[in-house]
Amino acid sequence: MHNDLFSIWGLTVHSYGLMIALGVAAALTVGMLRAKRSGLNSETVLDIALLGVVLGFIGAKILYVIIELPTILRNPAEILSGNGFVVYGGIISGVLAAIVYCKRKKCEFKRYLDLLIPSVALAQGFGRIGCFLAGCCYGSPTTAWWGVTFPAGGIAPSGIPLIPTQLISAGGDFLLAAILILYSKYAKRNGNVGAAYLVLYGIGRFLIEFLRNDERGSVSMLSTSQFISLFILVGGVVLFWFNFHRGRKEGISKSAV
Repeated sequence: MHNDLFSIWGLTVHSYGLMIALGVAAALTVGMLRAKRSGLNSETVLDIALLGVVLGFIGAKILYVIIELPTILRNPAEILSGNGFVVYGGIISGVLAAIVYCKRKKCEFKRYLDLLIPSVALAQGFGRIGCFLAGCCYGSPTTAWWGVTFPAGGIAPSGIPLIPTQLISAGGDFLLAAILILYSKYAKRNGNVGAAYLVLYGIGRFLIEFLRNDERGSVSMLSTSQFISLFILVGGVVLFWFNFHRGRKEGISKSAV
């Protein structure tokens, strides 16, 4: 709705960038606080978080370039713009970076995954508010009372009430962060909180895509994000299954002793 917030010393502060910055700050704060309470190494948490942020942005941009390759080929300068990120690219690259880091530092990846994944959902919520302010990731036209009309000159079509998919996504992300933090108190196996994120976010993202109306690529009848969501969902189910059966085997081993 308000992409350019203000300018200072010739530098324009964009709403999307500001919300991303706030999201990262909130995610780091929550992650560090939870690290102290759980007894995990705060420096390791910070390293993983910062590595995830940097490579997450790179991964999100790379996936955007892949999806929008024809557009990029027509206008290569688009790569350097502040627009054009795909969330799943950031998630995948951030998680891969964390796996490699934990393997090199010989620390248990799943424990740090469970600690930081609620912060990921929190940061995504702020990011979606930024999408709303910038006008991207908009929804389909609607006659419902809660439709939002964007002003002219933005990314979203103007003068037409649209489903506020950005705000719906933001609310879902904040709720997901709260659920994961609550679940972390009861999860019996390391990695279950991460698995819960994959399942819940995968389902939510698959469903919200039906309400969106922006150009975002497709794979057959599904949007690119819906296609990836299927693999994310399966990955979460497999992780739950692996943890469950590993727990049963360990329980049998202890009983045998």
